[in-house]
Amino acid sequence: MPTPPAYLTIAADLRAAILSGELSAGSKLPSESGLMRQYDVSRTVVKWAVAVLKGEGIVEGRAGSGVYVRDTTRLVRHARARDLRTGDDATSPFARDAARAGQHGTWEHDSRHSKADERIAARLAVEPGSPVMRTTYRFLADDEPIQLSTSYEPLALTAGTPVEWPEEGAAVGVVARMDAIGVRVDEVVERVSLRAATTEEVDALDLPARTFVHTIERTYTAGGTPVETADIVLPGGRYDLVYRIPID
Repeated sequence: MPTPPAYLTIAADLRAAILSGELSAGSKLPSESGLMRQYDVSRTVVKWAVAVLKGEGIVEGRAGSGVYVRDTTRLVRHARARDLRTGDDATSPFARDAARAGQHGTWEHDSRHSKADERIAARLAVEPGSPVMRTTYRFLADDEPIQLSTSYEPLALTAGTPVEWPEEGAAVGVVARMDAIGVRVDEVVERVSLRAATTEEVDALDLPARTFVHTIERTYTAGGTPVETADIVLPGGRYDLVYRIPID
């Protein structure tokens, strides 16, 4: 296996120290000169390593002072547990994630009738141009933005039902809402990737420039038929993504 570039090794070591608490919130990172001596690298390599952590949003530079660990609370997104049928259809999976981190989760939303473009139509197994409910979300933990999501549901399934408008019914969350109309979700597929945040995402999530974000392409199905698909955006430095996979 190829040896990773030195700047990624340095970034990984600093990240591990931050996540373990060895470098706590507000702590100052070792100086560039110190890291150069420790790893026997040039100043440019050290700058690249620190730039990676800045891009993840877990450290910040302070003019004339140095680079410090940002004071942020990381939410843990347990993919397997978040959509289990708990009998509590009044609490969203995000609210539960925030509560486990000792924070209060809220969200802003906007739902409207729309048409599926080719990308969304393929994910929902419908014809392009089919009517869908498009809902955009901005999630906040203790009033700080921490997640974006845009979801799509085929109106052929939900139109005229009590769950047509995702935020207006008593049931909360895709699984509970579909249960309410007799559609039993039995699988969710998530495709996770990492990319640079767009300008709009930087503004909406109050992120540093040149930040990296996790993206999750999620689709719920019932009996093999897609019932909802969503594009989720998570700041890399604010979330841990946990997947528990049962082995039969």
